[in-house]
Amino acid sequence: MPGRAERGASRRPLLGAFFAALALAIASPLPAHADPLPAGFVRLADVDPTIRQDIRYAGPENFLHRKADGYDAPVCILTTQAAKALSRVQKAMTEKGLTLIVFDCYRPARAVTDMGKWTREGGPPDPQWYPTVERGDLIAKGYVGELSSHSRGSTVDLAIAGAGKTGPVPPACGAPDGGTLDFGTGFDCFDPMSETAHRPLPAEAAANRKMLLAAMRAAGFRNYAREWWHFTLAKEPFPKQRFDFPVTAD
Repeated sequence: MPGRAERGASRRPLLGAFFAALALAIASPLPAHADPLPAGFVRLADVDPTIRQDIRYAGPENFLHRKADGYDAPVCILTTQAAKALSRVQKAMTEKGLTLIVFDCYRPARAVTDMGKWTREGGPPDPQWYPTVERGDLIAKGYVGELSSHSRGSTVDLAIAGAGKTGPVPPACGAPDGGTLDFGTGFDCFDPMSETAHRPLPAEAAANRKMLLAAMRAAGFRNYAREWWHFTLAKEPFPKQRFDFPVTAD
């Protein structure tokens, strides 16, 4: 059996290693939360938490009637430039006692593929989402894209809502947009009535579309004429690149 001195000697190398590791840990603090988003992307809530989010493709309230591939959380992700520009629009809305509400932001390429595959399976019109067109014709009619600007990260689908107020009865076509102002149709109504400049429209709906269009243009966004809710940052940072990382929460 080793004596006390020998036992002490055997422990010293172990103690030395322990204290060396401890010193290294103190000198090198644990890294901050590792954000899985690619460089140049942010979660909108980290830039402006006052903007309401109702991300439809993360659940069943959309034309697919199910979650879209790649939407693992109901979270709006955008490029940093688009998120900051959207925050400027929100400030203008807040001054009017209103708020923006976003329905879709960055869309993974896999979700676009999922939507295209679903469309090509065919089927009859859907009175809530595409009342006058066959499901198999949605791509040909321009309502569902085989590629999407959303996958570049600087496109957003949105409306304006009354801050803390209950909105009108949801329109017959489109998502049940509780709390939004009247825009004539709901989000993702695949119908000519959704064209931004469609006429005739009730005066209130036409005025609300004009207000949204003017506010978004002032912040550097351009509208897709077929959809009053669809805007892309004119000076987007990734104009030719599409991304496929999933939509996740923090």
